[in-house]
Amino acid sequence: MQITKNNIIQFELPQHLVCPQPTELRNMARDEVRLLVTTDSGQVTHDIFSNFDQYLQAGDVLVVNTSATQAAAFPITLPNGAPGKLHLSTQLSDSEWLVEVRALNSNTTTRWKAGEEGMTFALPEGASVRLKERFYKNDQLLDLWIAEFDIHQEEEGYRYKYGQPIKYTQLQNAFPLSYYQTFFSFHPGSSEMPSAGRGFTEKLLRKLIKKGVVVAPIVLHTGVSSLEEDEKPYPEYMEVNPMTALLINTAKEEGRRVVVVGTTAIRAVESAADEQGVVRPYRGHTELFIEDTYQMRVADGLLTGFHEPKASHLHMLQSLAGFEHIERAYQEAIKADYYWHQFGDLHLILT
Repeated sequence: MQITKNNIIQFELPQHLVCPQPTELRNMARDEVRLLVTTDSGQVTHDIFSNFDQYLQAGDVLVVNTSATQAAAFPITLPNGAPGKLHLSTQLSDSEWLVEVRALNSNTTTRWKAGEEGMTFALPEGASVRLKERFYKNDQLLDLWIAEFDIHQEEEGYRYKYGQPIKYTQLQNAFPLSYYQTFFSFHPGSSEMPSAGRGFTEKLLRKLIKKGVVVAPIVLHTGVSSLEEDEKPYPEYMEVNPMTALLINTAKEEGRRVVVVGTTAIRAVESAADEQGVVRPYRGHTELFIEDTYQMRVADGLLTGFHEPKASHLHMLQSLAGFEHIERAYQEAIKADYYWHQFGDLHLILT
């Protein structure tokens, strides 16, 4: 693996480590995925996620995302008659969504760049969606559209009846929506699964709670994550409630650690923090992009999956732990054949 220091680590991901099947199809419990633990001191530990509790201490605050994955992919026909997919990203109002239109080629989807204002796509039962305007005026920045839906029935029920979960193109089969939920899934709104929380089971959480770990919920509804090289995340809806803010602030005051589950949860708590690192209750959209030069105010640790080469999330990891730490971790992960992506293995970063 070659990694170069050019703001962000760069590496070749071996194909056999990309997109494993869900644990349900690998005859294993969700908490039996592998766990790589890396620290600023240089320590590297290879373990199983069911032992995650051994790396936390009484009084640590574990921040989890309670957003539930929704059915967000709909089959459409493109103007040239070819099949396509409409991916819902972020709900903007009762009738408006941020969407991405993708072309379907066999089992793979790619961005469809021929969209125009006013273009309408038919959906089942006489429903339709109309492209109103580009979300970014610069055509080089993502291909997201503000779109208006005309459904004539209760929208959430319609989506669950006719929509499907968004899946990685490398996976051949479609899976039930339940495969894309975590133990914490409670507030529907994510277009793609907050996958860092997928390994948690009731048994593991009981061990954490008995140990004295404090579990603090936030909500961040993830949009579509088909970002390409060097593209920044776009606004996502989030909530940090007053109790979670108090739990985090008290822990920081007392020198206890705040360990965050997923890049979604880090984006939420860092968005809610002021310059002194005090977390305030917040409800609304966040536009925070955590670059490698960003100074983390809240998080002392992160549980996350493994991210693609040049993915924007690598900036966030480097912001938390530094270039050398993440470089070393990814070298170890590839050397030891850890699985990538939403059904893959997990990485605990402690600073």
